Amino acid sequence: MAEAATGLDLGHVAALLAAGVVAVPVFRKIGLGSVLGYLAAGAAIGPFGLALFREPEVILHVAEFGVVIFLFIIGLEMRPKRLWGMRNEIFGLGAAQVGLAGLALTLVAMAAGVSAPVAFVGAMGFVMSSTAVIVQMLEERGDLPTPQGQRAVSILLFEDLAIVPLLAIVAILAASVGTASESATPLWQTIGLAVAAVAGVLVAGRYAINPAFRFLARNGGREVMTAAALLVVAGTAWIMDEVGLSMAMGAFLAGVLLSDSTFRHQLEADVEPFRAILLGLFFLSVGMALDIGVVINDWRIVVAGLLAFMLVKALVIYVVARLFKARHHEAIERAALFAQGGEFAFVLYGAAAAGGVIDGQASAALTAIVILSMALTPLTTLAMKRWLPKEAGLSPEEAEGVDAAEGLRGQVLIIGFGRFAQVVSQPLLARDVDVSIIENDVEMIQAAGNFGFKVYYGDGTRLDTLRASGAGKAEAVLVCVDKPEAADRIVQLVKSEFPGVKLFVRAFDRGHSLRLIAAGVDYHIRETFESALKFGEAVLVDLGVSEDEAAETIADVRRRDAARLDLQVTGGLTARRSMMRGNAVTPEPEPYIKPSRPGRLLNEDEAGPPAPDLAPQNEERAD
Repeated sequence: MAEAATGLDLGHVAALLAAGVVAVPVFRKIGLGSVLGYLAAGAAIGPFGLALFREPEVILHVAEFGVVIFLFIIGLEMRPKRLWGMRNEIFGLGAAQVGLAGLALTLVAMAAGVSAPVAFVGAMGFVMSSTAVIVQMLEERGDLPTPQGQRAVSILLFEDLAIVPLLAIVAILAASVGTASESATPLWQTIGLAVAAVAGVLVAGRYAINPAFRFLARNGGREVMTAAALLVVAGTAWIMDEVGLSMAMGAFLAGVLLSDSTFRHQLEADVEPFRAILLGLFFLSVGMALDIGVVINDWRIVVAGLLAFMLVKALVIYVVARLFKARHHEAIERAALFAQGGEFAFVLYGAAAAGGVIDGQASAALTAIVILSMALTPLTTLAMKRWLPKEAGLSPEEAEGVDAAEGLRGQVLIIGFGRFAQVVSQPLLARDVDVSIIENDVEMIQAAGNFGFKVYYGDGTRLDTLRASGAGKAEAVLVCVDKPEAADRIVQLVKSEFPGVKLFVRAFDRGHSLRLIAAGVDYHIRETFESALKFGEAVLVDLGVSEDEAAETIADVRRRDAARLDLQVTGGLTARRSMMRGNAVTPEPEPYIKPSRPGRLLNEDEAGPPAPDLAPQNEERAD
C-alpha cells in the first residue's frame, strides 16, 4: 500500500465520510449504537488498520470542535436558574463520584506495583468520563431531558471543572518528580487567569452578545448570523483553553449565557449541522488513535488495567449513587454508562508525559485502555439493558405521600386520574359531592397531591382493589382510564360484582363505544368528541357563520352521529357510512351507452315520494 500522506486531500475526506456512512448504519442496525460504529470505522482506516491516515491527532484537534458545539447546545437548554438549581448535583454528586473513584483507582494501581505519581495520573485520567460518548448515548435513547439524564450532565460538568485543578497538580508533580522547568506558570497565576476569563465571559454574555446579535439581525444576512454563532462558540472555547480550562466548559458556559436570549432557537438551528458532522469525526479520530501495536505487545497490562479500572470505577459509582438516594436500577445504569475513560484523559496524559511524570510507554498503554473502555461502553450498556430486569416504576410502599386504597366510602369513585378525570372531578367537587379517587401511577399521585388532591394508589382492574375502594357502596363509578382494555376489564368486574352501581365510562373511540353499549354501561362518551365539536363550532363562527347557525350545524352533526351509532349497534361498525360527511367527491355511475330518452315508471300512480340522497360520501373512520 502506498504511504499515506500526512495532510488531508479530497480522497481522505471521502474516506472519512465513507467510513461513517458504512459503519454507523450497520452498527445501529444490530443495536450497538453509532458511537461504537464510528470508533470501529476509525480503527479500520487509521494508521494501525488500513493506514489511510498517518496522523490521527491532526483530525482529532479539528474534530474536538464537535464536542465543543455539543456542549454549547446543551448549555442553550440550561437556563441560569435551572443550572443554579443543579448545584447540589454538580458539586455534591459530581465531587463525590470523582473523588472516591479517583482514590479507589489510585489505590488499585499502587497495589499492582505502580508508583504513586503514575498511579494518580492514570486513575484521574480514567475518572474523567467521556462527555461525548455519554451525552450522545443519552440523546439517542431519549434520556437527556429526564431527571436521570440531568444528573448525568451534572456529573460531567463537574468533571469539566475538575480538569483545571488536575492539570495544576500534574504541573506540581512535574516540578517535583518530572522534568518541568522552573519557568512553568505558577499555580496562583493559572487560577487567577481562569477566574478572570470566566468573569470576562460572564460580563460579555450579559451586556455585549445580545446587542451584537440584534445589530447583525438588522444589518447582516443569515450566513453572517451563522458565522457569528460559530464565533461565539469558538471564541469562548479558545479563551477557556488558553487559560487552562477545558474548551467544552467554555462552550457550555457560552450556551448558558445565551439560553435566555431571543436568538436562542436560531443559534441552535445554525450550529446543529456542524455538531453532528464534527462529533462523528471526533469519534472516528479517537478510533484511529488506538495503537494496536501497544495492545498486542502489552496485552496483559492493557487487559488487566481495563478490567480493573472499569470494574472498580463502576462499583464506586454504584455506591455513590445509592448514597445519594438513587434507585437500584438508576444506580446500575449510571455505573454502566460512566465506567469508562474519556477525552480529557488524552489531555492529562499528554501533559504528564510532557512534564516527565509518566514515560511514553505508560502514556501509550493508558491511552489504549481509555480508548478501549470508550468502545466497550455501548456494549456494557446494551448488556445491562438486556439482562437487568425492567424497572417496575416507583414503588408505592417507598413513595412519599402515597397511600393504598383501603376502606374508601365515597359517593362517587373515580378510577384513573389523568387529564380527563381531573376535569371531570371539578363540577362534582364544586357541588360538594363526596369523591374517592384511585390511580396506579405513583408519580401522577404525587403530582396531584401538589395541587390539593388526595388520590389513593390502586389498580382498578383488580377486584380486591375495587372492594377496598368502596365500589360496592358508591352510587356511581367513573371509569376514566386511558387504556380501552383496562376500561373493559373494570366494566366487566363492576357489572358482575356490583350490578346496582351506575357506570360512567370514558370511551377511546367508536369501536370502544360499541363495546361499552353492549356491556350495558349507563353512560359513555368518546374522549375527544365534545371538545372536537366545540372546536369546529369556533372555526365556523370565525369564518363568518352566525353563532345561531353554527350551533344549529353542530346540533345536526351530533344528531347524525347519534343516529349512526344506534344503527351501528345492530349493523356493526361499517353500518350507515353514508351518514358521515366526507370531503372526497364520489363519482356518479354512468351507463356505457347513454339512452336516447329518459326512463319512466310503468305505474306512476304507485310511485312514492323521491328517495333521499344517501350516496356514500367517504369511508368511516373509527373516531
